[in-house]
Amino acid sequence: MNKLEFNIRLYLTGVMKSWTDRIDNTDQLTAQRFILNAMTELFDSLSDDDIELIRLRYMERLTLSEFSSRYLLNERTVRNRTNPAIKQLKEIIKKATEQAQYVHEVD
Repeated sequence: MNKLEFNIRLYLTGVMKSWTDRIDNTDQLTAQRFILNAMTELFDSLSDDDIELIRLRYMERLTLSEFSSRYLLNERTVRNRTNPAIKQLKEIIKKATEQAQYVHEVD
């Protein structure tokens, strides 16, 4: 499981919020809090259908082909609807990782 899938699974199951709240009960913007806040903002901006596409791709681990066959959608349609959000999620994780490394180097 890669970082992207791991973070999507944590977020969609609610585990990310509970862990973040347990780890960080201060007002500091930790890497965990940054990811949670950014993912919340992103998922709040998505339609329910787009969230469901992401959930099925990453929670149910359906391939594009399986998803397309099951829901009678063209693979390109699925890719076009999920790729922008996935690209943003990858950027969120990258920024949080860089932030955490910077904080670690400063300490």
